[in-house]
Amino acid sequence: MSSDTGAESVSATGTYVYGIVPADVETNPDAAGVGDPPGQVTIVRHNDIAALVSEIETDHPLGTPDDLQAHARLLDGSAGVVPVLPLRFGSVMTDSDAVIDDLLSPHHDEFRAALDELEGQAQYVVKARYEETAMLREILSESADADRLREEIRDKPEDATRDARIALGELIGRALDAKRDTDTGTVLEAIEPLAHAVNVRPPSHDLDSVHVALLLDVAAQDDLEKALTGIAGDWSDRAEIRVLGPMAAYDFVLKAEPEPEN
Repeated sequence: MSSDTGAESVSATGTYVYGIVPADVETNPDAAGVGDPPGQVTIVRHNDIAALVSEIETDHPLGTPDDLQAHARLLDGSAGVVPVLPLRFGSVMTDSDAVIDDLLSPHHDEFRAALDELEGQAQYVVKARYEETAMLREILSESADADRLREEIRDKPEDATRDARIALGELIGRALDAKRDTDTGTVLEAIEPLAHAVNVRPPSHDLDSVHVALLLDVAAQDDLEKALTGIAGDWSDRAEIRVLGPMAAYDFVLKAEPEPEN
């Protein structure tokens, strides 16, 4: 009886892995990991590379907003000062030895080469979202068909104008797609000379006009913002441009994942 009780009182733990960094990196004592309370972030080193890790109770239900934010905050904070290869959220291994034996050692040369390529670089994301009223006004002013359909349904019952409403919605959707393509092209023309790589992401919202990730020298962040200044001025009444970063190079690195623990 006492033996069973003692076993139940011990919580099983695992090692949560955030990402891969150069071996000479030191952790910030204030860095907080996933878990409640947040785990202390430490380093597991192997030759020229290392893993950012923290201890976690294996019965901790991962996936809370706080956990997701902690994972991203640690990786993105690291990416501003050192190259970092992010691992997928929820990567847990048995212990530090497993991190070395199953992750760092088998992929050492691959990780080392990827870190060398990322030296001084981080990911940035350029996002812009249309101002709905301004965009609808722009589409209606440019399309006689859209303006006609709007007049057709004005002040009339919804049931009686169902087909016209559907047609107007489809027309606006196609117009937004075309404008999104054009506006994304405008942004790409401005930023591609600065970027090592670019990835056009699908829109995350119906009114997204631009959603582009780029790999950039951290030292060139001011140049990126200057390159977008003219576009932001031209779009001041129709869309707002934001630059997010520096962050880990999620869109541009191949991440070897640790084997899931049973």
